[in-house]
Amino acid sequence: MNSCLKLGTRWSLPLVLFVAVSLSGFASPVKEAVSAPLRIGIMPDADSIPFMVARDEGLFEKEGVTVELVVFSNPQERDVALQSGKIDGTISDLLAAAFFAAGGFDTKITSLTDGRYGIAASPLSGITGLADLQGKKIGLSTNTIIQYTVDAQLEKAGIPSNAYEPVSIPRMPVRLEMLLNGQIDAASLPEPLLTAAVAQGAVLLSTTDAIGVDAGIMLFSKKTLDERSADIQKFYRAYNAAAENINANPDAYRPFLVEKASFPAAVQDTYRFVRYRKAALPDMAQIEQAFSWLKERNLLSIDLAATSLIDGRGID
Repeated sequence: MNSCLKLGTRWSLPLVLFVAVSLSGFASPVKEAVSAPLRIGIMPDADSIPFMVARDEGLFEKEGVTVELVVFSNPQERDVALQSGKIDGTISDLLAAAFFAAGGFDTKITSLTDGRYGIAASPLSGITGLADLQGKKIGLSTNTIIQYTVDAQLEKAGIPSNAYEPVSIPRMPVRLEMLLNGQIDAASLPEPLLTAAVAQGAVLLSTTDAIGVDAGIMLFSKKTLDERSADIQKFYRAYNAAAENINANPDAYRPFLVEKASFPAAVQDTYRFVRYRKAALPDMAQIEQAFSWLKERNLLSIDLAATSLIDGRGID
């Protein structure tokens, strides 16, 4: 009797089951599908602290989402990374959101972030209030969120945007040095450089959080929102938990500022923590105001509706 199986041989059902079970032992084990991490761009500033806390305290893992934080030293590199798909979302600002939309990049504003921009006067200027800035030189980066927040803060104080002389100093460490040396009368700075300036004698005149000017946001690519909205919801739940932890005991996070968030050691004891809000969409009026500012300066060539740029799917 030929022991080899021949084509056309009728196998009995028990034999078929036996062979199938036997062969299964040689099959490659099936691995559970693991989602790729959400890659999120951050900067070493106040907006980023809750994301870093969520990472270091295991809050992302607790919610069941893997998140990789990618730190950028300047917004240009951050924006290129989002455009090229190297990151899925990023901390950004209202002006950048408008530029993305005008350039045909399909990104959406998914929430506010709580950072802080402020205006500080040189310790050698004798300036003590915003009204003293009329006709004075203010160091900033022109046509950016920095200049936008200067104009917004002055407008709140009843000072027109053409009442001061903007001095373009894109590199913020240089801007800080010129402020302290009296080469400019005042400067607009984000945290932590704002606190660093005040710690070295500069006079704090105004901050965006104190007057309700929102500029910082989270941007996600629409592709990521379409494909991973559930993961983004988990991401935001972890963010909200981190924000609550910081708000409950901000002083406990002072070492974190230097050790993890790369803030200068000089600001650890004097930094005034932002009050972090639960993730929410920005106010439409603030978005429209930012767009109007761009159009007044001929920086935005198309009409954008605020509603077309927001997407709340990630927020529970």
